[in-house]
Amino acid sequence: MFTKLRFAYAVATCRLLQVALLFSRQSVGLSLLPGNGLDGVRHRQWDEIMMKTKTIGLTLVLSLVASAVCLASPHMGNWKLNEAKSKFAPGAAKNHTVVYAAAGDQVKVTVDGKDAEGKSAHNEWTGKFDGKDYPVTGDPASDTRAYKEAGANTLEMTVKKDGKVTATGSIVVSADGKSRTVTTSGTDAKGTKVESAAVYDKG
Repeated sequence: MFTKLRFAYAVATCRLLQVALLFSRQSVGLSLLPGNGLDGVRHRQWDEIMMKTKTIGLTLVLSLVASAVCLASPHMGNWKLNEAKSKFAPGAAKNHTVVYAAAGDQVKVTVDGKDAEGKSAHNEWTGKFDGKDYPVTGDPASDTRAYKEAGANTLEMTVKKDGKVTATGSIVVSADGKSRTVTTSGTDAKGTKVESAAVYDKG
């Protein structure tokens, strides 16, 4: 399924690049047309207009390409915790739903669940899977997260609080794309080492 999806987005990407190239050629061709009576100043103004138009068009195309690449990732979509298949340390927080959605050329991750005290918890992260730290909002236990691709179906994750690493882990999507396993290791607010293996079903 995901092979077909990646192929479809690859085709869409190529089509978008073809449109960008055609648009670029047409813009250049128009700038070389006779001035139809326009003097040199007006001709230069026309070239500037066409250049700005081409830049806007290419920016739009590149944005669409980036979104297509994001959507092709097997991590995208809605994920629900399968608590029966998961293993948590006593009193650990639990993320019941996790949503990966395209946000321009980035990815937005929205998490809802329960904290260690059983209270409702919600946090959001927006960034790229490039291994760099991006801010987290709504999570008192962390202020940045970084994701890095480590294969077609795997992400490596690093969580930080005040610049210090508090947890690391990996996210692996199954070959059929129907489930994923999030394995994490870190320390809680009391400095105790905790480990968990959370299994999520797509839907």
